[in-house]
Amino acid sequence: MNKNIYPAIWFNNNAKQAFERYTNLFPNSTIRLSNPVAISADLLHTPFIGINGGPHFTPNPSISFMVICEKKEEIDTLYHNLTSGGEVLMPLQAYPWSPYYGWVNDTYHVSWQLYQGSRSDVNEQAIVPTLMFCGEQQGKCEEALAFYRTVFNDFQSQGIDYYQDGDMQGQVMHTQFMIHNYTVMAMDSGVPQPFTFNEGISIVIECANQQEIDYYWNAFVGHGGEESRCGWCKDPYGVSWQVVPKHLHQLLQDYPQANDALMNMNKIVINDLKK
Repeated sequence: MNKNIYPAIWFNNNAKQAFERYTNLFPNSTIRLSNPVAISADLLHTPFIGINGGPHFTPNPSISFMVICEKKEEIDTLYHNLTSGGEVLMPLQAYPWSPYYGWVNDTYHVSWQLYQGSRSDVNEQAIVPTLMFCGEQQGKCEEALAFYRTVFNDFQSQGIDYYQDGDMQGQVMHTQFMIHNYTVMAMDSGVPQPFTFNEGISIVIECANQQEIDYYWNAFVGHGGEESRCGWCKDPYGVSWQVVPKHLHQLLQDYPQANDALMNMNKIVINDLKK
């Protein structure tokens, strides 16, 4: 699995507790790195990080995680555990798109779609982040896809379906694409929602050098996005990205003053970290 792009989940200082629960729940999962700031883990061989960020941001279903299960028994186990202390958004049953499916928020407000299907359809990626364009971004999914195609030179569409009737007719019901060999799904919400994208879930891009950092930063911020601290920014559609150097953790270890410098940066400048 490509580990240069992966999701980050913002927690209210309980990331370790959450990922200990997740690694016990999802098979073939392990915590790779743990410190007071962040947790790095693989869930079903899919990379994640958890951030101990405090109460400032809370995940919501605008970005959820589609878990592809090939057996109903897997879904039953996940559903039972994830709904403990959480809430059901769509009950577990048959739907037109899957013979067995449910959508839940867990006790940490992280949103999971449990889907019975074949992992070969998602390039053997067991957990797929899913962007739901809603709130002020409702109806902008197809426009965002065109934008991402310009940003990622290896963007590969893997199909798109549209709503055929109702208030959302003509909007994107479901699409799947790949960037950097990483599978992502997206959709416009089927019903109005009271939320939209926020920093509760972000997508990390690890960059090989300063040139790559500059490229992605300018692509997101320079076309109507917003910049923030420590390499965080939003694209023109409100999706949060972290544009960081590869091995940032090692850089912060090797240069004792780098962490203070990082806290005062928006776009990360590698040479300034080293100074």
